[in-house]
Amino acid sequence: MRSVPSCSRTSRALPAALVAAAVLTALASPAEARRRHHHARAGGGYNPPYAAMVVDVKTGKTLHAVNEDSLRHPASITKVMTLYMLFEQMERGRFALDSELTISARAAAQAPSKLGLRPGSTIEVEDAIKAIVTKSANDVACAIGENIAGSEERFAQMMTEKARALGMSRTRYANASGLPDADQITTARDLTILARAIQDRFPRYYRYFQTRSFAFRGRVIGNHNRLLGAVQGVDGIKTGYTRDSGFNLMTAAKSDDRQIVAIVLGGKSGASRDRIMADLVRSNLPRAYAGARQTGAVVEVAERTRPAVVADAISRTRTQVASADDDEVDTTASTDRNQPLDISPSRATTTPGSAGLGARTAPSLPKAAQAYAASASQAPFPGSVKSEARLASVDGPARAEAPKSLSGPRVVPTAWVIQLGAMDDEDKAKSMLADARARGGGALSKAAPYTVKVEHGGATLFRARFSGFSEQDSAQDACKALKRSGFNCFATRS
Repeated sequence: MRSVPSCSRTSRALPAALVAAAVLTALASPAEARRRHHHARAGGGYNPPYAAMVVDVKTGKTLHAVNEDSLRHPASITKVMTLYMLFEQMERGRFALDSELTISARAAAQAPSKLGLRPGSTIEVEDAIKAIVTKSANDVACAIGENIAGSEERFAQMMTEKARALGMSRTRYANASGLPDADQITTARDLTILARAIQDRFPRYYRYFQTRSFAFRGRVIGNHNRLLGAVQGVDGIKTGYTRDSGFNLMTAAKSDDRQIVAIVLGGKSGASRDRIMADLVRSNLPRAYAGARQTGAVVEVAERTRPAVVADAISRTRTQVASADDDEVDTTASTDRNQPLDISPSRATTTPGSAGLGARTAPSLPKAAQAYAASASQAPFPGSVKSEARLASVDGPARAEAPKSLSGPRVVPTAWVIQLGAMDDEDKAKSMLADARARGGGALSKAAPYTVKVEHGGATLFRARFSGFSEQDSAQDACKALKRSGFNCFATRS
């Protein structure tokens, strides 16, 4: 007899619950409402958590953020770091575009998506890059790791160390491809750092992310990134999918002197993820700053015990599942931790020092810098590597030496100079300057390259600079010419 009143109470409570649910849905963001609607229909199986972030590259300002510090699985966006590591080896001269990478039995056995290369076969580095960008080939990603580090396991450790050096404090890699592994985790915030870093550090190799398709041994392979050519300003960079990660996308966009990077994680389908990203680009790119870049390039530190910083350019201003849409196989279930990162800018005062010219490219570290560090109360992700050290800011007094020219007499800095970057190696700074001089044309015809050595807290950096500008306008014009040639730079008073 009591079951009847109970049923009656339930039926009376149901309309109120429905009204409350409707109110919550109405108050939710469109993206969140779409996600909840999908989960209601899906009923329990596939339920990737959503996260997103949009950052203005020129200012470092966050334009949009949802769950940006929650742990997620990167899926094939992992391969952006894989290529970062390869580009670094190419920069050091270990590999060239026509170098051969050997395919091991382990690499050949990787799950799809892949090229299907046989054990013992080889692939040229340039084809490997294109296979990663377009096909998201897992066999090629594994081969890159093995050829660089000897084993994919060791390569994953190197990737994690590189993430720390860049300031990606909550990212850990377990493989080179993004195939399912519970330990492979990141955040939307960390991925915005990587999206900026790979463009800043390797501008000439970054162009490969714009590849729409490429021919490989009789096949034409198309890019999974459907936004290329479809959304104005989008010029890369990488998709990803597994059942547990959902549909992921890292995007970079430029238009009318504005530049953003954007991350979407946990999309319910490739099409809906693309729609969300397209909306984010169209709504946030016009809001981005169109003036001179106020933040410098993302700078990595050579030793992982050193702080990873993001430079302020204006020194005196403030288990395996194949994807139906992306044809990829990637990561694993998500672990959610809503612990925020503490991103605190810190002013730095550095004084000039010694210099020179030798290897090539890299990002800049101007006078003011900010560090990416977890707050004191934030627990690191599970099983973090032993070497994880608190990432510190670069501030306080720095010991420096006088500027050195590349050759000949010492360069006396003019009122205005151009800075290209700050390298952890003097030869790299020299090489960057030589390369810029060769490609800068008439804008640098009267400019004098020199380097400045700065030491702080045991870390040594070499600023790569050009002197020869008495006015701000001439320095900025020369910098614009360098940017058109693929270099990052900024004009500053000496």
